[in-house]
Amino acid sequence: MKLAIVLVLLVIFTLVFHFVSPWWFTPLASNWSSIDFTVNVTFWVTGLVFIAVNLFLAYVVFRYRYSPKRKADYDPENRKLETSLTLLTTVGVVLMLAPGLFVWAKFIDVPKNASQVEVLAQQWHWSYRFPGEDGVFGKTHAHFISDLNPMGLDPKDLNGQDDIIVEDNQLHLPQGQPAKVLLRSKDVLHNFAVPQFRVKMDAVPGLVSYVWFTPEKLGVYDILCMELCGIAHYAMRGKVVVETSSEFKVWLAEQPTFAQSQQTATRDLAAGKSLYMVCASCHGQQAQGSVVSKAPALAGQHQSYIVRQLQHYQQSIRGTYEADDLGRQMASMSSTLPDLKALQDVAAYVESLSHINSPATIRNADVKRGEKVYQNCARCHGQEGEGNLALSAPKLAGLQDWYVRRQIHFFQHGLRGGHEADYFGNQMQLLAKTLNSEQAIDDVAVFISQMKNNAVQK
Repeated sequence: MKLAIVLVLLVIFTLVFHFVSPWWFTPLASNWSSIDFTVNVTFWVTGLVFIAVNLFLAYVVFRYRYSPKRKADYDPENRKLETSLTLLTTVGVVLMLAPGLFVWAKFIDVPKNASQVEVLAQQWHWSYRFPGEDGVFGKTHAHFISDLNPMGLDPKDLNGQDDIIVEDNQLHLPQGQPAKVLLRSKDVLHNFAVPQFRVKMDAVPGLVSYVWFTPEKLGVYDILCMELCGIAHYAMRGKVVVETSSEFKVWLAEQPTFAQSQQTATRDLAAGKSLYMVCASCHGQQAQGSVVSKAPALAGQHQSYIVRQLQHYQQSIRGTYEADDLGRQMASMSSTLPDLKALQDVAAYVESLSHINSPATIRNADVKRGEKVYQNCARCHGQEGEGNLALSAPKLAGLQDWYVRRQIHFFQHGLRGGHEADYFGNQMQLLAKTLNSEQAIDDVAVFISQMKNNAVQK
């Protein structure tokens, strides 16, 4: 009797939970309403079977409960029952599978007017490529992948010279235009998924897979990797910005072509040295940093990272929080650099300086433990703290321990990396929270400060 009551309560609780649960579909923003219909059909079929089976089981438990006045009857063969169950099961399976087959037929049938974009996945970053004015993608090969050519385009293929390269995590698409997304992976198995579009597909090393969809609602949507691709899998996120056709064209025109991305900017170290004199009052004549002014060491840091951080200060992406008094000071100082050329010159000069490691200031830290903790950081920043250009991960080796600790705290408490335009800062907010104790933060901070700053950035 008790078991029968439990089974009935289980059915009631399941039904209530199903209808009041907050965990349901995100609002649909693409053309794939048929996928929602297919999933709903599956829920209804399996739900009805769940209810019928459990209520029948409860009835049987109650109706045929033990009684000394009754005797069990063994009946292993019941052709009528077996036929009924076989027919019902067949109908249920057909109802679940048939809609999915029709949807799959549409899922792999790309409209002829679909535009194309390539998505390149790697631990833990998304990059994008659009065909240029010729409408043809250039050839790619793993042999061509380098710091300057992270997507591996063939530099001799003329079709690839006008390909448009987007190296940050934000992908823009025009509203109402079908898009065929070609998927590649540089390292391990990833999965490109946009929940609001109801699409997902594996990005497999060595081959090109694809999905297609039509973005129908303006907005910003999350790109998730739905394949366990490594320790920072959950932080491999991007954004899809669905905008009007005119807004998309403006954005696309601002992105560099492959040919432009291969051109290195002319670096004027003399001009950079002159501009750096303003910075030297805090960061030191040799960019060695200062514990007194709480300014980090900059010497040897890669030019692209320095430029990006200065731009973030100038654009109020960084240094806006009241609690970040030093960041607000930097935002003010960054305005003394008038244009991109000035940013590049001063960053190039800083990169050319030799770094001198600072003595540890944090006491009671365990460097050996810090080395173990750092293995999570090494996935992006390199085993020797040399940084990784392809992931836009800065060089860490030799940074002062007090500065590393402060930045980890800032990421953890939302004082850095919270702006929607700080794509890599957003990731660091997630990753910084894996350091779940002050001791772990101190250990890894001291280990980083004692790493030799002689590694070449990858």
